[in-house]
Amino acid sequence: MGVLMQQSSRKVRRRPSKRSTKKMQVTNAQKSKYKQFLRSVGIECERVELFIQAFTHSSYVNEHHIRTFDDNERLEFLGDAVLELAISQYLFKTFDKMSEGEMTKLRAAIVCEPSLATIANDLSFGEYVFLGKGEEMTGGRDRSALLADVFESFVGALYLDLGMEAVYTFLEKTVYPKIQEGAFSHRMDYKSQLQEFIQQDRHGTLEYHIVQEKGPAHCREFVSEVWLDEEKLGEGVGRSKKEAEQQAAQRALSKVSHNKE
Repeated sequence: MGVLMQQSSRKVRRRPSKRSTKKMQVTNAQKSKYKQFLRSVGIECERVELFIQAFTHSSYVNEHHIRTFDDNERLEFLGDAVLELAISQYLFKTFDKMSEGEMTKLRAAIVCEPSLATIANDLSFGEYVFLGKGEEMTGGRDRSALLADVFESFVGALYLDLGMEAVYTFLEKTVYPKIQEGAFSHRMDYKSQLQEFIQQDRHGTLEYHIVQEKGPAHCREFVSEVWLDEEKLGEGVGRSKKEAEQQAAQRALSKVSHNKE
């Protein structure tokens, strides 16, 4: 009986699936294509493979059974931090009368998905992304989230290849002038951003409600909630009703953006 049970357990035991160890193969022609593209945006790279990885989407890696860490997600993680530092430093040095809160809002408006996707699109990043067939067929090359991720990955690759000064130089040509032009100011209005986002693929009406007032008259705080039909999307607190509503919209925007991904 014990032998039979042992044999039975052997039959159902499965071997753990092996991770692919296949490395992404890049031809000399592809390297030349990307080097030419990098020169067009003012970059003379030393390790073009880093930039090719920055343009490699996970769908391509999965479809071609390549090592999972050959996609751009690790570079995106790094680039996100590098970009935030570079933007923070620029705002700090450029706008010496701007408060911490205002700088935080402006930085968030600059590094948000729609802003980064617009910059990536202006630089034709979408044309150079390695995509799986499924992602390609569903319009992934033009998808805002994908383009924003690629931009962050690109910044990560640039930092690793040429250092922080190269990142500053690149942003001086592509992002900093837009900040001076006020191109991101409208994105600091989180209520408008949330409205635009909801209208993309949902129907319904956004409503803001002041649900609580607290504190003495000279130091009043308001609590606002934002609802989409019968779903609560976010809650915010502020010294004015407007500030509370903006914070509620900001938190709601973060929630719905994350859910969409």
